[in-house]
Amino acid sequence: MRLSSLWFCVLTLSIGVSAQNNNSPFTLEAIKSYPFPDQLTAAGTGSHIAWAFNEEGLRNIYVAEGPDFQARRLTAYLEDDGQALSSVRLSADGKWVVYVRGGDFGSNWNDALPVNPTFSPDPPKVQIWSISFDGGEPILLGEGESPAISPRSEQVAFVKDGQIWTTAIDGSTETAKLFSARGNNGSPVWSPDGRRLAFQSNRGDHSFIGIYTDAETPLQWVAPSYKRDGSPRWSPNGNRLAFIRRPGSGGKPQDILEAHHNPWKVMTADLQTGKAEVLWEAPKTLRGSLPTTHGRTNLHWAAGRIVFLSYHDGWPHLYSVDENGGEPLLLTPGNFMAEHIQLSSDGKWLVFTANTGPDPLDIDRRHVVKVPVDRAAMEVMTPGDGLEWYPVVTGDGKQIAFIGATSMQPPLPGIVSMQGGQPKILASDRIPAKFPARDLVTPKQVVFQSPDGLDIHAQVFENPTQTSNNPAIVYIHGGPPRQMLLGWHYSDYYANAYAMNQYLASQGFTVLAVNYRLGIGYGYEFHHPVNAGWRGASEYLDIKAAGEWLAEQQGVDPTRIGVYGGSYGGYLTAMALGRNSDVFAAGVDIHGVHDRTVNRIGGILRPNRYERAGDADETVEIAWKSSPVAYIDSWKSPVLIIHGDDDRNVRFSESTDLVRRLEEAGIEHETMVIVDDTHHFMLHANAVKVNNATADFLRRKLLKTE
Repeated sequence: MRLSSLWFCVLTLSIGVSAQNNNSPFTLEAIKSYPFPDQLTAAGTGSHIAWAFNEEGLRNIYVAEGPDFQARRLTAYLEDDGQALSSVRLSADGKWVVYVRGGDFGSNWNDALPVNPTFSPDPPKVQIWSISFDGGEPILLGEGESPAISPRSEQVAFVKDGQIWTTAIDGSTETAKLFSARGNNGSPVWSPDGRRLAFQSNRGDHSFIGIYTDAETPLQWVAPSYKRDGSPRWSPNGNRLAFIRRPGSGGKPQDILEAHHNPWKVMTADLQTGKAEVLWEAPKTLRGSLPTTHGRTNLHWAAGRIVFLSYHDGWPHLYSVDENGGEPLLLTPGNFMAEHIQLSSDGKWLVFTANTGPDPLDIDRRHVVKVPVDRAAMEVMTPGDGLEWYPVVTGDGKQIAFIGATSMQPPLPGIVSMQGGQPKILASDRIPAKFPARDLVTPKQVVFQSPDGLDIHAQVFENPTQTSNNPAIVYIHGGPPRQMLLGWHYSDYYANAYAMNQYLASQGFTVLAVNYRLGIGYGYEFHHPVNAGWRGASEYLDIKAAGEWLAEQQGVDPTRIGVYGGSYGGYLTAMALGRNSDVFAAGVDIHGVHDRTVNRIGGILRPNRYERAGDADETVEIAWKSSPVAYIDSWKSPVLIIHGDDDRNVRFSESTDLVRRLEEAGIEHETMVIVDDTHHFMLHANAVKVNNATADFLRRKLLKTE
């Protein structure tokens, strides 16, 4: 039995799914009832695992342990209050779970500030909590972020106000600031014996790696230089440190429109002598630039080897090199990407997510893969037509925990033996009976060409009960380094988009989710195309091509093609309506960017120095022409603008400015403001409100009714 078949058996036999007819209409509230697990983690010993579960806005910690891995809820947060659970950690002995409650981690700025979408007069705080794995009341450890549990399972280090603090994991001691140091200090990493802490000290144009030992010992700065040092990793014996070194800021201004190599090195330092050496330096090519996929360099000190991720062969692959130097070994050859990378507690195995497998369609899926750190012997552990991600090896080395889904069944945790075999699905009883699994459609992979010959992957959602001459919608993801998949997504934001696309298909639309250039999953050149973004918006070619592809499909009415998306997808939605109202009849722009020159011109044209880039004037002109607001004169189609005014990824002023321009030009538009919520609509009720408004607008503008 393939994995996806197991998922569906669990769904139909174990959770009492509703017995509606396939592809019948369902409510948006019903499909939004899916639970969403994330933050999956494992203890350093034993078989304990933990994760966060978001169930219609009720966010709680769940745990399980072998051999049966029966899921149980550990916390009791029973209100939709918009407070995220993040940084879930298990102590090495498996006795404690530590987590952060509050904030909006994943933002571009102010992620550690409180979020208050319920308008409470006493606003919530961003706090670190611990709770016994066996149960009981959570213990408040203090305000802060980035908790790191000591290997002895006794102390928690964390970041507050740019300094490193610590406290007892059971709350038996007061929180204390370990030291005061200049700069913004973070990324605490305990030494293997739990006696020292390595950290990064960001000083603006440069950064150092520091080591704290105790109150009587001065801080040690590891090979300080005029560079940016980060990602400290201890050797297993605690005598050495590996880290990433990048250039400091400054130097002669380079031309802005030209792509440049972004250099980086893997360094090792002897902590007794203080001497640092280059272990490996990335090739001085565009592909050899610092990777920008999940986890960036993904640096690990494994058993006798140092592991990192690099894009230099055209795909984000894992490499390992002897801890004393030598040639790196490519661990993951092939045309696929590696992400969500974790090292087993014994340092012998890497587990990760990859868009590869025996099926050609796997390039648009995710599967769990394992590989030893010292040889290229990778194995896909979860083949099939399902999707699996965020793998972790249990502390006893016997199991891999992961999160997985299919096109119909939403994400759930699972367990598979390190030796392979049939996975076990966890917490299937958390999917509500009202969830319309039987009524969902299986998206189909389509590949079409952009005008410049680039192959563009997409997924089409078609309701087989639809009649001819249907309206259609292009969905545009954000990021832009994202990839929409042939099933439920591993990101909460895009799981919501997947649910919306299913709902719109049930309402009579043909929906095309397009993976435009700038996204991940198809190699370096696709991820880093020329003339893209504010350098020319070449990715818009793919959006227009998606609309034109839909217009050519049998059964689609070419005069009723809409478009919607959020964040970068909102930007490209506005571009589509501004540049091609002849293709796109209506659209919903959710917290999009609209003027690519804002917050850029001063630094480009009038830098605080004598020199400036030789192509500064041309850059500003191209950035303007890459902006939706440059095309107001040709914008004819109606649009709905939605934005939360505590957005920490795209400034609310982007939409304020666009609305003013639409008003002045007399362009038909509607607006919705989500007060005091963020880019990610932390309140479940707000996410449902936004989705309902989106669907209602598209129905009114594109569906023909009697």
